[in-house]
Amino acid sequence: MATALPSAPAVAEITARPGWEIHASQKDFATLLADLKAAVKDQGLGVVTEAGPTGAAAARGITIPGNRVVGVFANDYAVEILSLSTAAMIEAPIRFYVTENDDGTATLSYKTPTYVFTPYLPEAGEKLAAVAARLDTAFAAIATSALRP
Repeated sequence: MATALPSAPAVAEITARPGWEIHASQKDFATLLADLKAAVKDQGLGVVTEAGPTGAAAARGITIPGNRVVGVFANDYAVEILSLSTAAMIEAPIRFYVTENDDGTATLSYKTPTYVFTPYLPEAGEKLAAVAARLDTAFAAIATSALRP
């Protein structure tokens, strides 16, 4: 009796949810991912983590759409946040999410830094809110640059 390979999961578009920025693009997955990494560097931040199931699934003989989580941060933000809330640092790096769509285009999504750090505001106050707002600006600039045709 033949054993069937697991079927690839259906592509589910990222839908609107609180605290998320979701940007459709006309770029393919590889191009958007490369442009994201370049935009991160241009904003003075660094890619500190990357993870995605696509390559590991392919090694197992399963084809799934492109899917990559890219963690972004910088040490100056880390030091500043640590001075305000040790617990808040569990949220670093803050992540961008690049997903491949059925039509071959890709989507760029992320939770805003303000949304990510909101649970720590009662402990860390307005100084953390200000850091998060600066990160919001940087993340928006990264997204704008990465999405530019």
